[in-house]
This record gives sequence, structure tokens and C-alpha cells, in this order.
Amino acid sequence: MLRWKQLALVFSFLFLLPALAPAMEQGEPAPDFKLPTLEGETVRLSDYRGRIILLKLATTWCPTCKQQSEAIEDAEAYLKEKNVAVLEVFLQDSESMVRKYREKNTVNLDFVTLLDDGSVRKAYNVYLIPRVLFIDQEFKVRRDGSIMSAKQLILEVDKMADVGDSE
Repeated sequence: MLRWKQLALVFSFLFLLPALAPAMEQGEPAPDFKLPTLEGETVRLSDYRGRIILLKLATTWCPTCKQQSEAIEDAEAYLKEKNVAVLEVFLQDSESMVRKYREKNTVNLDFVTLLDDGSVRKAYNVYLIPRVLFIDQEFKVRRDGSIMSAKQLILEVDKMADVGDSE
């Protein structure tokens, strides 16, 4: 019986180990990727180099991901004013699932919707969703974490814009 418990503990640890891996470190170069959009175009993250990038990693089945979209919508006018590129990468979802999600959840956002092929999930070490990253004009990660309110999004953009203006 003791042996069984020891094995269960070891397997539990091995199962949880990837979740313990660190998120992207502040100042670390953002891993580039190339993914298809819902419109059939191909987009690289580096296409937006030189702009502040808000990168949302999500799924269609995550209620918190929808809340994050609503917060982004609340801050949308400000994000546009500051020329922030907003990209949403759907992880683990097919194109048809994302289309249905978009039809059902009519968040009026002007952002790029991308379909992950597994490369973003791996490069960004995604085990928890939603993930909200800010990438600066120099293509470095400035923030990697969980859900943010509209006010927090605006404050983060202000902080990054101030840094960009002073350089």
C-alpha cells in the first residue's frame, strides 16, 4: 500500500511539473510565431514589432477568457488611440469552434483572431488561461499574467508608452 502511495505521489508531481514552469520573464524577447487568422491570412507576431502588443491567449470554453475580452472592449478606444495591436490566440480550438464562439459572443473588438497550431502554447509555456501578455516596441515581454481589468490594461499601456517616449 505504501508503495502505491509513493508511486501516486511521483506521478502527481510529474503531471504537475509543467505547470510549475515559469511564465515569460519581464524583459525576455517575445517568441515569434506565425499563425492563420479566421480570414485565412497568415500573421506573424513580429509583424507588429515597433508597436505595443496586447497578446491574449484563450480558449472558447473559458468563462474568464470572455470576461477578459469584455475588459479589452471597455478599454478599446484607448488602445486604438495608443495604436496598441491586440491579438487573441485561441488554443486547443478548431476554426469552426472559434467561429461559433465569435457569433455567439458578440464582443465588438477590432483585433486579430489567431488559431494556434500548438506552437504558441509550447513557446509561451501555457498551462493556465487566460494569459495576458504585453510586448513592448522592442519586442520584449513587459507583462505576463492573468486577467486584467480595463483600468489595469490602460495603466499598463501608459507605463509602456512612457518608457517608449523617454527612450
